Amino acid sequence: MSARKHTISVLVNNQPGVLQRVSGLFGRRGFNIDSITVGESEEPGLSRMIIVTTGGDDTLDQVIKQLYKLIDVIKVADLSSNPMVAREVALIKVLAEPSARPEILGIVETFRASVVDIGPASLIVQVVGDTDKIDAMAELLKPYGIREFSRTGITAMIRGLA
Repeated sequence: MSARKHTISVLVNNQPGVLQRVSGLFGRRGFNIDSITVGESEEPGLSRMIIVTTGGDDTLDQVIKQLYKLIDVIKVADLSSNPMVAREVALIKVLAEPSARPEILGIVETFRASVVDIGPASLIVQVVGDTDKIDAMAELLKPYGIREFSRTGITAMIRGLA
């Protein structure tokens, strides 16, 4: 089967070294991690990793089985096999001389983003959305001169009550 993007949720004990063991498992299987976000979960003492990777379904099944063999892994779910909500945050510092600001602010407004810092010759824009939205906004801001670009990676949940 052909390679496709997979978004995986991994619930783990919040212990030193767990991130290293999980990422090492992906590397040994030849999977590149496109993005990874880690933070506390709704359960005390547990963290949730959201990992986005590209690969075939068979290899993904093997990775999930291997993840369950790691002692600190509690639960693994392939979120991309269900309808899901996926978001990331980006901060984009763009050159913005006062004369260019109205055009840039028009782009910011169109994307429902926000300006979070104004300097003498630059703006920092915060945008929240799916990967395509962030990529599109960055592309429109490129002509003005992007000085810095930082993004969080995806966080996601399955839609509905489940």
